[in-house]
Amino acid sequence: MDLVLLCVFLPLVTVAWGQYGDYYYQHYDYGGNDGWVNVHRQGFNFQCPHGQVIVAVRSTFSKKEGSDRLWNYACMPTPQTLGEPTECWWEEINRAGMQWYQTCSNNGLVAGFQSQYFPSVLDREWQFYCCRYSRRCPYSCSMTTEHPGHYGEDMDMMLYTYDHYIRGATTTFSAVDRDRQWKFIICRMTDFDCQFQNL
Repeated sequence: MDLVLLCVFLPLVTVAWGQYGDYYYQHYDYGGNDGWVNVHRQGFNFQCPHGQVIVAVRSTFSKKEGSDRLWNYACMPTPQTLGEPTECWWEEINRAGMQWYQTCSNNGLVAGFQSQYFPSVLDREWQFYCCRYSRRCPYSCSMTTEHPGHYGEDMDMMLYTYDHYIRGATTTFSAVDRDRQWKFIICRMTDFDCQFQNL
């Protein structure tokens, strides 16, 4: 009986593994020696290489360093089915000390971050670097839970599924803790070429 069950279920497991085995990202490369893209109280500009988008965000908070965070990002190449990036741009600046919500315009995906620290507010202003792809469009967007879970905690946000992409974020700023919580806007991309102008 056990052999019969094995013969029935083994092909099913093999097919499922073949379809979904590579569905999850296995590892994020944050760059050399576990470094950060910034130092405390300094501005930074991070852009993924051409044809790649942000898939992970890591950060650690330090109250003694001006209630500032160190940041690092991981990029992954987009699948060829999305086409090539047709244009990339910097979105509008999101001011320090304020709550904000922003998605990449023109159906873009987040491919970088730029930030400047303001000691008078003990906070940062932010800009997204966005890229639009020639063939596919974002849809079925949702927000992640808050990152970090509580103000002042370390943050490690990763996209575990291959077909989901960061399109933007909303953040809240605590004037008491002098820190931000982020909810990232995550979208899927269409499985078919867009039949309309990708705006």
